[in-house]
Amino acid sequence: MLVWLCVFVRVVANPFSNVFQKLLTRQFAHALSIVCVTHGLLTVACVPFLAVSLPPVSFEFWSNISVSALLCVAGNVLIVLALENSDLSVLGPINAYKSVISLIPGMILLAEFPGLLGLIGIGLIIVGSYFLLDQKSQESGATAMKRFFTDRGIQYRLAALVFSALEAVYLKKALRASSSTTAFAYWCVLGFVISLATVAVLLRREQSARNLRIFRKNGLTVFLLAVTTGLMQLCTLFVLEYLKVGYALALFQTSTLISVLLGYHLFQEPHLLKRLTGSAIMVMGAILIIVAK
Repeated sequence: MLVWLCVFVRVVANPFSNVFQKLLTRQFAHALSIVCVTHGLLTVACVPFLAVSLPPVSFEFWSNISVSALLCVAGNVLIVLALENSDLSVLGPINAYKSVISLIPGMILLAEFPGLLGLIGIGLIIVGSYFLLDQKSQESGATAMKRFFTDRGIQYRLAALVFSALEAVYLKKALRASSSTTAFAYWCVLGFVISLATVAVLLRREQSARNLRIFRKNGLTVFLLAVTTGLMQLCTLFVLEYLKVGYALALFQTSTLISVLLGYHLFQEPHLLKRLTGSAIMVMGAILIIVAK
């Protein structure tokens, strides 16, 4: 029962986390700073746990959780950049492409190609993508699809999927040598260390000062971002402890429908029914690919 509750919380928390990220980008906060402050607040929340628990000693845990944190920071920065450039109701459904991306290593390295169900799933995702297009008059479908995939926000989101798919693998490996709560705590801390070091190197002092002013002015949004991100990651880790990665990813796909609804109601993004239809088709395609593996 607790596993299904965590699945539900994760499905809801993920799109709301994206909402708070998008709100901060609208205030011109830097993507890297948004990720850094999120991990910083989560690290503060983890201090009581870290104070009373002994850190894991295995190389397997530290190597995998470190790689996972690095991939997470990179992926989240790309997600924030995507939200800065494109609609939430379009970027949410793009998550279905994670199931397609996960097939690529097998095809390249092992010559393992998708069967009939997998091919149908890929076809459904492509068809569903067509419903996400904001097609202009006198523009052909092929031209609209080309414009869709050359959109900077879409490209950032697809790149983020590569990082998040790899992150899930390393998180699963880290869980074998620890618990979900331990993995979560050190994921937060390492993510904060990595993002803070990157901010110190890449952002000028005046940029950092401006971001801090934005965060102070939008304190509630920053707090809610940390809460939803923390819930999303903790529930993800708990679910990965009990379910196979493929099944968990299939269940998580349903959050795309919530993203479309939130984009419409909070940001007045257009084409609600069309984008809901496309999302539903893409979710079915992603589930078919995952089930067919």
